[in-house]
Amino acid sequence: MKVLVTGATGFIGNYVVKDLLKNNHKVIATSVNKEKAKTFSWYNEVEYLSLDLSQLEKDFNYFQFFKNPEKVIHLAWEGLPNYQSLFHFEENLFHHYAFLKDLVSDGATDITISGTCMEYGLQEGMLNEEMASLPANPYAIAKDTLRKFLEQLQKNYSFSLKWARLFYMFGNGQNTNALLPQLEKALENGDREFNMSGGEQKRDYLYVGQVAEYIVKIALQNEITGIINCCSNNPVTISKLVENFLAERKQSIKLNKGFFPYPDYEPMHFWGDNRKLKRILETGI
Repeated sequence: MKVLVTGATGFIGNYVVKDLLKNNHKVIATSVNKEKAKTFSWYNEVEYLSLDLSQLEKDFNYFQFFKNPEKVIHLAWEGLPNYQSLFHFEENLFHHYAFLKDLVSDGATDITISGTCMEYGLQEGMLNEEMASLPANPYAIAKDTLRKFLEQLQKNYSFSLKWARLFYMFGNGQNTNALLPQLEKALENGDREFNMSGGEQKRDYLYVGQVAEYIVKIALQNEITGIINCCSNNPVTISKLVENFLAERKQSIKLNKGFFPYPDYEPMHFWGDNRKLKRILETGI
C-alpha cells in the first residue's frame, strides 16, 4: 500500500511513519523542512518530498507530485500549541482545504485527517461522535470548519473521509512546553517543586505510539468513515497522571497545585467514547 503522510516530522507523524514501515507499506513523507526530516531514523526508508502548504502553486497536480498515493494521512497543521491564534482560521484553514481539494480533484480517493477533541468545545463528560461540535477556540474552529468543508466537497467528488478526532497524548518528541516534558525537565534540573494547575480536571490520555497505531488502522480500513474518536475511554485526573509519571520513574518532587489557573478553553471533565474505534480494532476491518 502506498501511503502519503503529511506532517511526517511532527510529534504524531514520526510515529505514524514508523508504524506504516513496520507493516511493510510504501511511505511518501512530506513536511516543510527537509533538513529536519533527514534527522529521523526513517528518512532513508521513505520517499521524502518537502512542501510548504502556504506556498501552493495554482493548477499544480499535487496528487501526481506525491506519486498517486492510494491512501492519504493528513497530519500537518501549523501554529500549535497556540490554540488561540486567529491564524488557524484566517490562513491555515484555507491552505489545508486548497491542498486537500487539489488532491481529491486530481484523483485521491481515501483521506484520513487528524481532528481534535477541542471540536466538542466545553461539553462535559463522555464525548461521542454523534454530539454536536461546539468549538470554542480558533484552532478548534478551523479544524471543525475544515471537516465541514470536506463533507461538502464529497458532494462533488467521490472520496472516503475519515476524521480521526485526537484526544491527549504523551511520549518522546512531545512539545517541550507540555505538562509531562515540563515535569521531566524540573526533575532533571533538581527543582524542589513543580508548579501546576489544581490537577482535578479529567482528561483522556494515550501514549503517542498507540495513537499512531490507531490512526494507521483507521486509515487502512474502509468500512467505518466520518468522525472517529481516537481515545482510551479511560479518564484520568491530571494529578493522577503526574503521580503515575513520578511513580514509574521512582522519583519525587513537591507538587505546587493551584499555581496555574485552569484553562478557559477546555471543560473540567471530559473523555472520549471509543466504541467506533473498538469496532475497527476488534473486527480487524
